[in-house]
This record gives sequence, C-alpha cells and structure tokens, in this order.
Amino acid sequence: MAKNITFDIEATDGDARTGVIETPRGGIRTPAFMPVGTQATVKAMMPEHVRQTGADILLGNTYHLMLRPTAELVDQLGGLHHFMRWERPILTDSGGFQVMSLAQLRKMSETGVTFQSHIDGAKYELTPERSIEIQCLLGADIQMVLDECTPFPATEDEAESSMELSMRWAQRSKDAFGDRPDQALFGIVQGSTYRPLRERSVKALVDIGFDGYAVGGLAVGEGRDLMFEVLDYTMPIMPQDKPRYLMGAGKPADIVGAVARGIDMFDCVLPTRSGRHGQAFTRRGTVNISNARHAKDPRPLDEASPCPASAQYSRAYLHHLFKAGEYLGPMLLTWHNLHYYQELMAGLRAAIAEGRLAAFIADFEAAQAAGDIDPL
Repeated sequence: MAKNITFDIEATDGDARTGVIETPRGGIRTPAFMPVGTQATVKAMMPEHVRQTGADILLGNTYHLMLRPTAELVDQLGGLHHFMRWERPILTDSGGFQVMSLAQLRKMSETGVTFQSHIDGAKYELTPERSIEIQCLLGADIQMVLDECTPFPATEDEAESSMELSMRWAQRSKDAFGDRPDQALFGIVQGSTYRPLRERSVKALVDIGFDGYAVGGLAVGEGRDLMFEVLDYTMPIMPQDKPRYLMGAGKPADIVGAVARGIDMFDCVLPTRSGRHGQAFTRRGTVNISNARHAKDPRPLDEASPCPASAQYSRAYLHHLFKAGEYLGPMLLTWHNLHYYQELMAGLRAAIAEGRLAAFIADFEAAQAAGDIDPL
C-alpha cells in the first residue's frame, strides 16, 4: 500500500537540505524544530499560540502518557490530536529514554524493560511491541522504534551490546507497526561515539527499512565537538531521500551546526524549560531575566519580533514577574523562546533555499558572540 507520508527535498546548500514532509494532517517544513509536549501539553503554552510561533509538528511522550492518563483512555477520547486540541502532525518518542532516566527498579532483558513508575511505584513492562501499540493508540503521525539509550561514556563493548539490542528491537518494532500508510515509523541509529558501530547501525536499519532515520545517543554529555564529529561520519551514509532526526539536541548553535551537516528534524525541552526558569534565547545570545541589570530596563527582549511576548513587554516587567513568582513570567518567556526557535528554523530554511547558508551561519555566530546588548 502506498505511503501517504512523503518527503520532498526542495533545495540543498552543501550538505544542508530544505523540504517538506507531507502528512495527512499537513506539511512539516524542514529543517523543523518540534516543541516538546511531554504530557499532551507544551508547558505554559496554549496550542494555538504554539502554532502561531510557526511550529508545524509537536512531540508527545510515550512513557508519560502510558502512565497517565493511559494510551487506552486517550484512544477512547478520540486520540492525542483531539485530546490536546492540536490537529497538526505529532511525533511520539518510544519511551525508552524516560524509562532509563526516570523509572525506578529497571530490569533489562531481550524481551524489553520492566520498571516501576516514578509517580506511584506501579510496575510496568515496555517492549518494542507494546511501545508501538501505545503510539498507535495515541494516533501519532510519526512513531519511533523502541531502543536502549546508551549512556555516555560507554566502552566500545558496552556500546556494541546496546546497539545490537536496539537493532533487534528495531526489527520487532517494524514488525509490530505493520502497514500503516497514514503513519510513519523511524529507526534510531545508535553506537555511541564509535564510528564502526554507527556504520553497522545505519546498515542494519536500512536493511530493515524505515520511513525516516533518527540519530540517537547524542546530546547526552559528549559535548558539541564530539557530537558534530559523529554527525560528520554518520550523515554521509544515511539515506539521502529520507528525513533525518537528531534526537534531543536543542541549543541554537547545536541546531545550526547539525542543519549544516544534513539534519532535518530536532526536538528539545530547552526552550520551554529555560523559559520557565527565566532564561531567554535571543539573536544575541541568552538573557537571564532575573539578573538585577534588567530591573529597570524598559526595552523588550526583541523589539523587531512579531511575537507579542518578545516585543510588547519590557525586560523590567519580565524581571518583576519572575522575582514575584507570577505565572505570567514563565508563560511569556516560553512563548518568546519558542518563537525564537521557529524564527531560527525559518531563517535556516530560507538561507538554504537561496544558497546563502554559509553567510547565515557567519552572521548567526557573530551575533551570538557579541552577546546581549548592554542595559541602559
């Protein structure tokens, strides 16, 4: 049966690409940043405001939604899109990372992983088949195979064993997914920072066959230089005609460097989490709004931005909100950050389409290095 989810590359500039992933729920312009809606909500944001920032797709989390309210209940209530009032595409991760980072009393086996919920201690089992079942109940447009998130650092033997288990789980995930023309399944490349393992992982996944390919096991503490080194030797051997997704990497400089190396999709909690804790991302670097320097500053975060949170509220007011513990502060800074990220993605897409990515990156790096403007 023909797939109703397709990927069209519209322009390239060096290794960077811009295009559109077409889905029955709408197109996803790439390179794309996916705001994280862990528990069926992008924290501190209304769905319509998330869309207004320019986001085409959100990420939902299998682990959290299987615990509460449960995938079965979401399915009964019309699926995740209807449940959270987001009718555009949704990608769900497999739950593997959260099992490793949040769950208690984990026990790995060939079958899957058993664990206790971090919420109430209830026991669960997550297998490749169950992960796909949950994602299908949620109704995700793009789903991820279950993998083991290899910790960093790891020895080559540890990374090899983990990667091989993930490849076996990838095959089982594909078998469980079956033929779903209106949904897509992505494989996840593992292998830590070892080139031969990454190469073997790519080959194994391509042999299985997926609708897209993610790079996992990065942005876990290895540092930007090593992350880019892994991408430098991994990207050339990945399928050119499929979307490529770098999981969890989200600092602006990480995104810009990864786009230049051929990555099409990103997700990260950084813009929302930072917004809730008083950190704003701007064209000229980060702003910690709780710093005393902003207490009397009448200027907005970005007077040129079309985002109301960026252009219509003074730094002094934002500073006051955070000092007073008012909810509106995190809401406004989250809104600003998500808009900045989507503006960055739009700039990258335009630069690639016009063949001026190198100049765009040079301007981006110069502005970031200059730092925030001095206070009045």
